[in-house]
Amino acid sequence: MAKKILYLVVPCYNEEEILNYSANILKEKLKSLIEKELISNKSKILFIDDGSTDKTWEIIVSLNKESKIITGIKLSRNQGHQNALLAGLKISNEIADITISIDADLQDDINAIDEMIEAADAGYDIVFGVRRNRKKDSFFKKTTAELFYKLMNFLGAKTIFNHADFRLMNKKAMNALEKFQETNLFLRGIISNLGFKTCCVYYNRDIRKAGKSKYPLNKMISFAINGITSCSTKLLHLIFLTGTIFLFLGLITGSCVVLKILKKVPLNLTIIISSIWAIGGLILISLGIIGEYIGKIYIETKKRPRYIISKNLIDEEKNKD
Repeated sequence: MAKKILYLVVPCYNEEEILNYSANILKEKLKSLIEKELISNKSKILFIDDGSTDKTWEIIVSLNKESKIITGIKLSRNQGHQNALLAGLKISNEIADITISIDADLQDDINAIDEMIEAADAGYDIVFGVRRNRKKDSFFKKTTAELFYKLMNFLGAKTIFNHADFRLMNKKAMNALEKFQETNLFLRGIISNLGFKTCCVYYNRDIRKAGKSKYPLNKMISFAINGITSCSTKLLHLIFLTGTIFLFLGLITGSCVVLKILKKVPLNLTIIISSIWAIGGLILISLGIIGEYIGKIYIETKKRPRYIISKNLIDEEKNKD
């Protein structure tokens, strides 16, 4: 039986501080997997430069010259982690039998890759890398992360708790993913709901060796909003429900006001003003949520490319051959 070709897909954005370290670790891991005959010797590491403004691309080119086990593509500008990851997955799918996506900081345990490949050989189409715990996170990070997953699932963007983008996918799963044509991507929600045979591999997450996290709180909030509005219309249903409740409360309040007027009792101005502010705030929030969905529809109708590849080392290698 022929060994599967594996591509490690690694999105990068301004990772010059850690890229050489990560590349060496991944290269040794890939060589070890080849020596154990778990994968084909045609397997490679694919770095995707998501429009970095530092020396990330220069480092990728240099690594490629040193070892053909490393290759890369460069996007014309920063398109965001999800689009960069999709670009790498789609290009890998043209060559590889299985792909494993992993972030460049290597906080995800690369030793879990062996178990992922074994699961793929056992017939699983998608293997999710899942953190065992968040003991190394700060209280704030742990609390906000748990809130993130619970909120996402409650609002309809079904995800796997403590799973980010460390996962294995075979060609069948990748072919299914390529049928999703929307511009507003939330891969965690899409892939976890493809419906194929899946399993989870659990690991302990390490601390970042160098550089800064590319997901501060403001980006996490934006990421959550994009995930919810891309995968679910539940927020619109909640607006309708809230509006119905407020209408009911308004009728009750109106009845009370009428009774007070009839009894010639002075109205409490503070309650009226508070009610106006509350209803006004609710209307603005509702319009904002509706606007978020309409904005996505507007972007989708343009059918603009999700990314543009400006440089492709894979094609350059083919031309040389």
